[in-house]
Amino acid sequence: MQFKNLRGIREDRDIKQKEIAKYLNVSQNTYSQYETGVISLTAEILIKLADYYNVSIDYLLDRTNNHNVQK
Repeated sequence: MQFKNLRGIREDRDIKQKEIAKYLNVSQNTYSQYETGVISLTAEILIKLADYYNVSIDYLLDRTNNHNVQK
C-alpha cells in the first residue's frame, strides 16, 4: 500500500528521502520502500515519523486528512 500523505508531507517540506532515512537510521532505499508500501512500516518507524513531522499516525497512513495530533 502506497502512502500518499507520507510522501506528500515530505515533499511539501522540501525534505529529501536521504535526510529522513538518516533520521530513521535506515538506507534511502529502505525509506523509499516505506513510502511505496513495498516494506511495511513498523510501529517504531511510524512513531518516529509522526514525532518528526508533528502529525498523527493516522495521517501518515492516509486514514485521515487531518494532520493535527490529538493529545
